[in-house]
Amino acid sequence: MMRFSTLLLVGLLGANAENMGMQLRKVSEPSQEVAGGEADTAGEVAHLDLEVILEGGERKLFPLLPGVSCPPKMTCRTRNSVAGLSPMASALKKNLKKPLAMAMDWGEFNGNLKTVVASDQMCTRRAAMSRAAGMAAGLSVAAVSKPAYAAETKEVKMGTDGGGLQFVPSNLKICVGDSVKWINNKAGPHNVVFDEDAIPKGVSQEAISMEDQLGDEGDTFERTFKEPGTYEYYCEPHRGAGMNGQLTVV
Repeated sequence: MMRFSTLLLVGLLGANAENMGMQLRKVSEPSQEVAGGEADTAGEVAHLDLEVILEGGERKLFPLLPGVSCPPKMTCRTRNSVAGLSPMASALKKNLKKPLAMAMDWGEFNGNLKTVVASDQMCTRRAAMSRAAGMAAGLSVAAVSKPAYAAETKEVKMGTDGGGLQFVPSNLKICVGDSVKWINNKAGPHNVVFDEDAIPKGVSQEAISMEDQLGDEGDTFERTFKEPGTYEYYCEPHRGAGMNGQLTVV
């Protein structure tokens, strides 16, 4: 939306250009062309825009993530940045409609993009990308900074599609603030009971466990997890059959 698709094409265009009806364009200014992996004059990997021709002959420049080399046999251009912004933020600022560009907190947006690139933590990267996407869609910094903004809900089936007595998936990793929705699938009734000896210290076992059982297919049970750690749980009616699950919150 609002040309935010440039962010979503990172790493995809090189392999799919032909399938998307794109053609390479050999630019006439050799000094602006960059071969795959070429470094800039400061000795650092250049920030690049991938240059392609869409069906109908329209030229498009798609920014690559900082440090990404030009794909083999493709044509790229080095990118000029707006002072103080990363090349990707600079490219987006130039493409956004003026009212949104003027309203955007570019410092905050730029910081989120840098976090997406630099962080080695999946949850940190996911939250930063969600905030950046929200800002590019016109939301305020206050709106995207709310703890629940980047939260997700993961689903776990209670019973396999074939009627097996298992949680699917039986092992799940989520981020702090995410929720899990257990769905009664097959071979019920089922419930979710957490092992009080295998949950993070200070978490109430009763508060996160089910009191009753789900008898009808499609019935759900949902909880939000705010404390990091490992949580082990089981289906009380089928614990003896090995219907156990583990949740890791990071």
